[in-house]
Amino acid sequence: VQLQASGGGLVQAGGSLRLSCAASGRTFNNNMGWFRQAPGKEREFVAAISFRTYYADSVKGRFTISRDNAKNTVYLQMSSLKPDDTADYYCAAAYTGTYYIDKSYKYWGQGTQVTVSS
Repeated sequence: VQLQASGGGLVQAGGSLRLSCAASGRTFNNNMGWFRQAPGKEREFVAAISFRTYYADSVKGRFTISRDNAKNTVYLQMSSLKPDDTADYYCAAAYTGTYYIDKSYKYWGQGTQVTVSS
């Protein structure tokens, strides 16, 4: 399984961006997630989707994770962006167990950079 993340960019605080993660290949585990890593910080959980959705407290109410099964694509709609949201965002697939721990995921895409200016 290969994951291709896209959609990052530069946006002003309060703005919106939509990240996409296109999956190729086959897996029987469609549980997917987004993580992010800011400069000098550890990678942190953002959102995950299985038969339901999960969010980090820091993005709850502002970010929405969704999927289009026909396109094998997962999205992260980000609204009301803050400078603290600046990070490289990574999509990951096929988690088992704890959705908010990165080691639970089997496949990872490359990062897409999101920069939020104040």
